[in-house]
Amino acid sequence: QVQLVESGGGLVQAGGSLSLSCVASGRSVSSYTAGWFRQAPGKEREFVAGITGSGINVLYADSVKGRFTISRDNAKNTMFLQMNSLKPEDTAVYYCAARVGPITMSSGLYRYWGQGAQVTVSS
Repeated sequence: QVQLVESGGGLVQAGGSLSLSCVASGRSVSSYTAGWFRQAPGKEREFVAGITGSGINVLYADSVKGRFTISRDNAKNTMFLQMNSLKPEDTAVYYCAARVGPITMSSGLYRYWGQGAQVTVSS
């Protein structure tokens, strides 16, 4: 089993930055694809970014491309999401997830999930 725990959320003004971390435990996730998703009130969970186990391949949602950066440190079993130039529409609960297989935007194909971290961007 894999347990994921996010941290780093909070409140920031528009234009600011936040960094999220996701620490995995239970086993090494170095071979797992990791993804970040978010869910705003009243909306469906949506894909934000994904990264393969090696860290070589990444994929971003169009809405965050150029502003967010996903990365990982396999030695620390940790994934990161650096969020810059934040907008009020980025306000959501952010979840990290992991799966065996390639990056996919489909949340249903990720087996392991964290509990979520609130990110609030004020205008």
